[in-house]
Formats: sequence, C-alpha cells, structure tokens
Amino acid sequence: MVARKHDDEAIKQALIGRTVTEAAEMLGLHERNLYVHKARLARQGWSPEHDMSHAVPDGFHLKGTSTLYKDGAPVMQWVKSSIDHERQRELFQQAAWAMAAALPQVGPAAGPDITLPHLMAVYPIGDAHIGMRAWGEETQGESWDMTEAVRVQCGAMAALVELAPAADQAVIINLGDWLHADNMEGMTSRSGHVMDLDGRYAKMIDVGMMVMRQCITSALRKHKTVRVINVVGNHDDTGALWMSVALRHTYENEPRVLIDKSPAAFHYIEHGKVLIGTHHGHTCKAERLPGVMAADQAQAWGRTEHRYWYLGHVHHQSVKEYAGVTVESFNTLTAKDAYAAFGGYRARQNMKCIVLHGEHGEVARHTVSPNMLSSI
Repeated sequence: MVARKHDDEAIKQALIGRTVTEAAEMLGLHERNLYVHKARLARQGWSPEHDMSHAVPDGFHLKGTSTLYKDGAPVMQWVKSSIDHERQRELFQQAAWAMAAALPQVGPAAGPDITLPHLMAVYPIGDAHIGMRAWGEETQGESWDMTEAVRVQCGAMAALVELAPAADQAVIINLGDWLHADNMEGMTSRSGHVMDLDGRYAKMIDVGMMVMRQCITSALRKHKTVRVINVVGNHDDTGALWMSVALRHTYENEPRVLIDKSPAAFHYIEHGKVLIGTHHGHTCKAERLPGVMAADQAQAWGRTEHRYWYLGHVHHQSVKEYAGVTVESFNTLTAKDAYAAFGGYRARQNMKCIVLHGEHGEVARHTVSPNMLSSI
C-alpha cells in the first residue's frame, strides 16, 4: 500500500478558509485527489462549510446530523453514526498482522523424495466447529469437546495422507466454521446465536491453531507443496482472517507451505485442466455458483475442462452437476450439537481426500470416519 503524503489533520487545516484548488496547491496534491479526501471526511462528519465539525471514530461512518440554529448560528448538533464493517475489517487485519509479528516461525522441513506432478490431493475439511461442546445425553449418545476434536481431526488427516498418493501438490481447504464461535461472548456475529462451548475463547484459538498446524505437518510428509485456504464461515467471520494471517507468518520461512491471504468469500485453484472454487455456502445458493465462477475466472474457465465447487455449511454431502461445473457440499467430522440433535439433523461424520489429475479431473477419493479412528 502506498503511503499517503498527508494525514487527515493536515488536509483539514489546508481546507479551512481555502478553496479546494488553493488547498491542493498548498499540499502538492492533484485537485481531484483532494476532492476525494474532502468527500471522505464529509462522510465521517467533517464539513465546516455545513457546520459539521464532529468526525466519527475510525471504523464508523456518518448516518446523518441534526443541527439546531438560533439567529442563524448553530447552537446544538446531534451526530448519528453506524459501524463501517468494511473499515473495521481492514483495521482488524492490520491488528492481526501486528500481533502475528511476535509469533514463532517454522523453518524448512525435509520433503518426500518422489512426488507425482500430474496429481493434486485436496483435503476439504467441512465445518470443524472446534470449541463446540455436546452432551451425549441430549444428542443421541454423541459427546464432543476439544479433546475429541483434536483426536478425530488430527487422526483423520493423518489417515487420509497415508491413503493418498504422493501427489506433487496438496491443498487443505478449511471450508469455514473452523471455530465454533467468533468472540468472547460465544455468539455468532451475524445472528447473535449463543453457542454451546467447551472452555474459553482463548483455549479455542490455541486448539484451533494447533490442529491446523498438525494437518499441515501431516501433508508435508507426503507432498512437495501444501496450500492452505481458510474460507470465511458464518461462525468465524474474523477467525478465518486472523488464522490466515497467523499461519502466513508462522510458515514464512517454509517455502513448501503457501497460505492464501485473500479475505474474499470465494477462492479458486487451478491445476492443469482442473478448476476448483471454494465457498462456505452461507451467502450464495448452489445454483448461482456456476455463474459466479464463470464471471470471476473467465480465462481459467476457458482453459479448463473439469470444474468443481467445494462447499461446507450444511454438514451433509450433496452433489449436483450443472452445465460446466459440479457443486458438492461435504460432511463434517464433528458430532451433532444440541441444536442439530433437536432439529433432527442426522448427517454422517467423515472427511475425504480427493485426488485430481491435471488432465482427467477427479480420479480417486478416500473417506475416513471417526469410527475408523477408535484405536488412535
């Protein structure tokens, strides 16, 4: 990002008592750029020529002002503001980068001697919900906590890596909702639903990071490179962002690990004639996804023949073929919580590894369920 020549206070001082043309000349800015800054400051509540001098805090935007005048002079003013979600997301990412700078870093690890360049192994992880607590008495005998999440998720990943061929590239896709909650209150940010949690948010972060790092370590033993995508879910809007930042810093010195940095809701992977799109599934219906891929990846769509969408969110497997692309949602390894049990949801628990050939598309897949890990 290019550094600005002047901060907001300097721009305000230049504009007071001057025209935009005069202020731009004084600051050495193009007049058009200064108009942009002036409009931005007005949206934040600063426009002296309209008796607006109370700017809202960074992370908010102005909804409106009401001014009481007496004898033509302003006597009292009410400033109404609301949260600027995009700006708060930017501030959150900046804070995450600053905090990640103090994290330990992983050095290069020895890789496999031989890998198959025409193959790519994809490990889609459906809604892990790390931090969720379930009491077997009210969930049809399925108890769950963070200890069980570590055993099952790490065990399943290790087992799938053993089953997978030595593909040149591995892609670990966290399909969203890696963490069960996104804040200290244990509530979803969008809907305010209260979650059944196993322990504090800090413990959830610690366990969630540890499990993902173990998944990466398992993949590095067999594959030449490991790419990690953290898709934004409805349970962890900010969790997916800070986890990507933390992982990028942690593996900065490991050239075989690539952490996707994009905070976008849609991610894409291209491998030979294969194109994969990833999305949590909570903001866009399945029937719209073929058009989204064609618009976002027009050139890649033309280069490829085998196109797939991988989704989470619904916790059950669903596969539907559309013109030009197949849309699939994945199961989760996690047990049902009270909400799912009371709602009659009974999807199977498993995780898959999908093997894709650069020329022929999907050529194999392996499945591991928690029952297969009972001896681990």
